[in-house]
Amino acid sequence: MEKKTNRVYGVIGIKSKLSNWNADFTGRPKTTSDGNIFGSDKAFKYPIKKMWESEGEKVLYIKSYKNEKGNLQARTLAERFEQLFGKEVKSIKDKKELLKDLFSAIDVQNFGATFAEGSNNMSITGAVQIGQGLNKYEDSSVEIIDILSPFVDATKKDTAQNTSIGKKIVSNEAHYFYPFSVNPQNYDIYTNEIEDLEGYTKESYEKFKKGCLIAATAYNTNSKVGCENEFAIFIECKENSKLYLANLDQYIQFRKQEEKDVIDITELEEILNQEEVKPEIEKVEIYYNTYTTELIGAKEGDIVKNLF
Repeated sequence: MEKKTNRVYGVIGIKSKLSNWNADFTGRPKTTSDGNIFGSDKAFKYPIKKMWESEGEKVLYIKSYKNEKGNLQARTLAERFEQLFGKEVKSIKDKKELLKDLFSAIDVQNFGATFAEGSNNMSITGAVQIGQGLNKYEDSSVEIIDILSPFVDATKKDTAQNTSIGKKIVSNEAHYFYPFSVNPQNYDIYTNEIEDLEGYTKESYEKFKKGCLIAATAYNTNSKVGCENEFAIFIECKENSKLYLANLDQYIQFRKQEEKDVIDITELEEILNQEEVKPEIEKVEIYYNTYTTELIGAKEGDIVKNLF
């Protein structure tokens, strides 16, 4: 497989309508201390890892279960490692062998790992780094939907006259924008010392990119129905570029119009077209839902595609 060497920056947009993209421990959409709705990087990664798993990829950091004396129990990290690689962690005496195993898992290849099992302690800073996804729709609100259960409350079955009522908590609408960066050089510390360790590959990047375009839409659970991918921009630097960009979501605006939503990247494009920046960029790819969204600000030379 061919090694990827150039950096990539971008932003991924996730739409949530009458759904709950990322709940806190109370079941409400996750918010900052001042009440702004946001989604964590973990919420972003999880559907991508589920997509990879469904496609037969090795995914280490995802919940799996074992049958323990008739009861389903979640596996430990060591047990998950043994399930994927067919050997016990404690049998590995050489950390080079452990690194090669870890890098063969697609989620570790992209997002890195914190691996702490006995004497085999290792922390890998991922090539892909993802920020928090802030909601840019100002009129988002929390909706509580009552749900009638077909059963009475088991704790009150002797006195209950009616079936119980549950609750589903969603946001009326939210639009999350996640900044990300891809820096293959994060793995040079390992590839420079370990023979045959490929590091970050172009194949791994393409699989991450695919997840950014479809994973949220593909991941359908009760709380996630209504969540979908709606926007993505990938800014690829040239080989050996010295360009470093901060989180780019702050330069993207969202607003609603009567017929379509509007994603405005004018401010971001102004930055990318500065004379010090533009020569460092190989290409800019933009994907968006043309059926529901109007894109404003794209420049000549950008590769603009329908998300579908």
